[in-house]
Amino acid sequence: MNTRLKLSIFLISFSFLLTSCSDKPEQVQQAAPEVTVVKIKPEDTPVVSEYVAKTASSRRVEIRSRVVGFLDKREYEEGAMVDVGQVLFRIDPKPFEAQLDAAKAELKQQEARMETAKANLDRIEPLAKQNAVAKKELDDALGSYRSAAAAVEAAKAKVVQAELDLGYTTITSPVHGLSSFANLREGAFVGQGTDSLLTYVAQIDPMWIEFSISENQLLKHRKNVINGKLVDPKNGDFVVEIVLADGTVYPQKGHITFADASLSEETGTFLIRAEIANPDKNLRPGMFVRANLKGAFRPNAILVPQRAVQQGAKGSFVWEIDNEGKAEFQPITLGPWYGDQWFITEGLEGGETVVVNGALKLRAGVLVKIVDTNGKDKKSSSEKAE
Repeated sequence: MNTRLKLSIFLISFSFLLTSCSDKPEQVQQAAPEVTVVKIKPEDTPVVSEYVAKTASSRRVEIRSRVVGFLDKREYEEGAMVDVGQVLFRIDPKPFEAQLDAAKAELKQQEARMETAKANLDRIEPLAKQNAVAKKELDDALGSYRSAAAAVEAAKAKVVQAELDLGYTTITSPVHGLSSFANLREGAFVGQGTDSLLTYVAQIDPMWIEFSISENQLLKHRKNVINGKLVDPKNGDFVVEIVLADGTVYPQKGHITFADASLSEETGTFLIRAEIANPDKNLRPGMFVRANLKGAFRPNAILVPQRAVQQGAKGSFVWEIDNEGKAEFQPITLGPWYGDQWFITEGLEGGETVVVNGALKLRAGVLVKIVDTNGKDKKSSSEKAE
């Protein structure tokens, strides 16, 4: 009895094993990858061109002495703001005062000689009319008077020159601006030429912003304008925004006031100069800044987020979602950056749905699930992507 029971149990177990082995395993369906997308819409997009620039004084004046002498006194505080007409230096005036006195004395002497010559002429003329004196005497008297009159004019010019030289001993600022250090100290001899430079004053309101554009950049810009890929502001009135070294955007805006007519043979660039207000005197000459040129725009530009752009063996590409909700490989040609996006010059025309996040999980032809940035279902894989 026990032997039959054991045999029955063995047969039942073996048949169950055969039945289990003959069943096919169920196929596990793989979930559609989740992605976030962006709808490509052509739109006019501002273009900002960035250049390395340097600030410069709009009027930098060298303060030089016009006369030779000894520096008597420095009247200004080095590095301070000075006004128009403010006294900066004084040169010892005593030698020039003496020269002025001598010139005035010479003038009086020549005036006295002219009066004598005039009196002599007045006596000779009536006698000459009566033929009481020789004509030569009249000519001599007239010549003496004219010579004395010319000597008076020369003496007057010397007085004016002496007065100018005396006035030049007081050296003032011709502009309102920031003063520099003094090259000479009290008691030093002020000479001519290079020895006459005492300091300089830099006008800092307004300020100049100088930067350079290469020949290639200029030609490319003109080509884009001609082809309609870029539109300049009316009359070329670009707005210039500057960014300081710490990243601060300067509140005042400027405009281009000068563009060099010729290319620099040394650097191969064109000099561009903009003028910007500096009411708070925060800008100083010689600062390095970034100049942003604003006003141009790209008509009907195509932009995609930078994280949507992938790199492959054949260049840049994006994943595009077709009408059936499938991912398709789309090669593109990149333009410049615009914030956190790329300009697309070729490959997209507008209206496409492009994958932004989740691109690493995709392959061509795979169905996707579109979700928004919060991860909530937005569109199932079987529905049309919008």
